[in-house]
This record gives sequence, C-alpha cells and structure tokens, in this order.
Amino acid sequence: MRSFSIQIFLLFFVLLTTFSCKEDDDEEIIINDPKAENRKGLGTSSEDILSSDIYKSLTVELVYSEVYKPTQESLDNFKAFILERVNKPSGINFVERQIAVQPNDPFDIDEIREIEDRVRTRYTEGNDIAIYVFFSNGSSTNDTPTRVTLGTAYRNTSVVIYERTLQVITEGDPVLLSLIESTTLHHEFGHILGLTNILDDDIHNQHEDINNANHCFVEDCLMYFEATNVTRSSITTMMNNLRSRMEVPVFDPLCIGDLQAKGGK
Repeated sequence: MRSFSIQIFLLFFVLLTTFSCKEDDDEEIIINDPKAENRKGLGTSSEDILSSDIYKSLTVELVYSEVYKPTQESLDNFKAFILERVNKPSGINFVERQIAVQPNDPFDIDEIREIEDRVRTRYTEGNDIAIYVFFSNGSSTNDTPTRVTLGTAYRNTSVVIYERTLQVITEGDPVLLSLIESTTLHHEFGHILGLTNILDDDIHNQHEDINNANHCFVEDCLMYFEATNVTRSSITTMMNNLRSRMEVPVFDPLCIGDLQAKGGK
C-alpha cells in the first residue's frame, strides 16, 4: 500500500512532516543457524527478492493479532504492489497468521526482533525466499510528544508496521487507515528492496536525499522521507485534506530504475 495531482501531492507530503520511518541495517552474524539467511542486514537480499536468479518463488508471512489486523484493501494493495515489482516465475505466496497480543509495549527494536524469533514460521529455504511482516499491537519506543513511528524495516527480510499507532491517528476511518497502511507497507518494503541507496549500490544514487539518508529527494516518490512521517499537530489537517483524493504514492522513475537494475520489473 496512487498518484496525486501536483498540488494535492505536495500538500500531502508537506503535511506528512514527521512520521518516523526507521531502518535498522545492523547485520547479525549467526553461525550454523538455519534461519541465518533471514537475519542479515537491511538491503542485503534486495537482488534475491527482486530477481529470479537464485530464488524462483517468494513467501510473504503477514502476522497480526485479532484487533490489529490490517484492512483487506491494504493487504490487496500490498500483494499487487509486490507482484508488480518482483520476478518470481514459481509464484508469490501470501500467508496470513493471527497470533496472541504481544505484551510489554511500547516496543524497542530488540523486542521486535524477539517477537519475530518467537512467532515467525516461514524462512528462506530451497528456491523460496521468505519475508516477514508484523502488524504490531503496540507503538514504538522511538515515539516522542511530537513524532510517531509508523513502520520499521529491519533485517534483510523483516518489517514491523505499528498498526495500533495507525489506527489511533486515523480515528477509526477505514478509508484513511487503508491509505496510511498501504503507504507505510510499500515504503518499508522499498527499504527491504534496498531503496534508497542503502548499500551505496544504486545506479541512480544521486537521487538519495543527502539530508535524509536512504530516502529519495523526489517529493512525490514513495521513498521520499516524508512519505510516512507526520507531526502529531498536523494529523487532523492531513486527514481532512486526504479525504479529497486518497491514493498511495508510487516509486519515481529513478527508484524503478534501481529496482530493475537488481533484477526487478
């Protein structure tokens, strides 16, 4: 989880001013661990996910508790978004799993990793590469009185979406919730795919925002740093304006070029 008119799109991104998109790219070195292929640094599996050179299929495991299941529209958008960009001749398998509410929120990134280690069931094996997405029942410890975290891409195949935070800021509006869910999902998956220039290997590395590392400086791009950022004070204004036309941002041509250079569509 799509293009705005220039005026509305700029307004959308101006209002989305301090959502925190966090990436954790510290690679974990684990010896003789069958799960080690899914415990590497952020961006290191971008080519494996995008291309069919090694892995012919992709499994996406979507994990959530009962109350914090994402909207069906967001899940459908996410599936279409992945299918549009990855080359997997043997197909893409989406697995949804409901788990118990996880205790001790808000969560720091180490706790998010611990939750994954407990509940994740799909790992890269054979010709199939696996991705894990957790829709959290708690918020992030990175939140401040003026800033909230919507999602974090961490490890090479792992994403957390702070679903409770998304539900709170959209105040029960299912249409707005789907928009924010989709935008956050797609943006964080973009980081899993190595955008923007996470490993300093993008062919269009000049479009990385020098003031906001690993994000695109093109304002209407999905990977623009404000695509998943909003101040608490601007939430009401943002939601009122989004009601006029609500579509999820897309990759700009430079980001698409980077993905295609790594074997994507």
